[in-house]
Amino acid sequence: MNSSGLKKLVIFGVGLIGGSLALALRRSIQNLHIVGIDRNADSLQTAIDLGVIDEMNPPAQLAMQDADIIIIAAPVAQTPNILKSIAPHLGPNTVITDVGSTKSDVIDYAAAILGDQFTQFVPGHPIAGAEKSGVTAARADLFDGKNIVLTPTEKTTPESSCKVSEMWKQAGARVTEMSAGHHDEIFAAVSHLPHLLAFALVDDLASRPNAEELFAFAAGGFRDFSRIAGSSPEMWRDISLANREALLSEIDAYQASLQKLRDLLEQRDAQGLRDMFENASQKRNAWGAILTNKPRQA
Repeated sequence: MNSSGLKKLVIFGVGLIGGSLALALRRSIQNLHIVGIDRNADSLQTAIDLGVIDEMNPPAQLAMQDADIIIIAAPVAQTPNILKSIAPHLGPNTVITDVGSTKSDVIDYAAAILGDQFTQFVPGHPIAGAEKSGVTAARADLFDGKNIVLTPTEKTTPESSCKVSEMWKQAGARVTEMSAGHHDEIFAAVSHLPHLLAFALVDDLASRPNAEELFAFAAGGFRDFSRIAGSSPEMWRDISLANREALLSEIDAYQASLQKLRDLLEQRDAQGLRDMFENASQKRNAWGAILTNKPRQA
């Protein structure tokens, strides 16, 4: 069933997210034509070979013609240039959305570049991913039961928001709306900071003289904690800089927590350590139980 009315989709950046969205929509929408645009022609050819997209890197005017939705799934720093390439060829019925992990900066780019067409822009962020990147990591079930956050502005038309919302529902996701500022604060805490911590720990250990020995004895705990340090460095550089203010606040808060932990250790405060660990353990287990029992969306 094609409740979103999608016939033609244009994806800038056919990697894990863009490729997975294409595969997810192919499950439920027959005869969907998907155009892929990317700096890496070899990656696009792989996407064609895998059946992810139908067409690669056409001229901008042809790519935009009769497009229902344009998805920007490239690193956030590329967004301004992509918007500039889209704007001259954007039809009145075409909606633009993105998948960036930060939203306030993307909205500022879109407002400045799109002008009157800014009403057709629907900022989005799928809460799904993996430590591996690239179209070869794409899979059709990546968004099944996952959250997608949309952050439309006061100028976004209801029709545009509805079209993007329906697209994500057909990809298997649950759709939530919130303001861009609230989104950036939340994900600085629960997504961006954890990635930075993982990168920092692995970088620290890798820089030590006995790094080879340390990694040789690393096991499950290190593997689980450091998994996300295998994510795209380019993408996380862009995210970190784009959400700089919120991340600085979160780093300050985490440093205060580390200082508390250090003080407890220095003071040999067994009860204080147990209380801190007990609180964290209970909250983590309760959250894990919610995830386990949450029904999946078909």
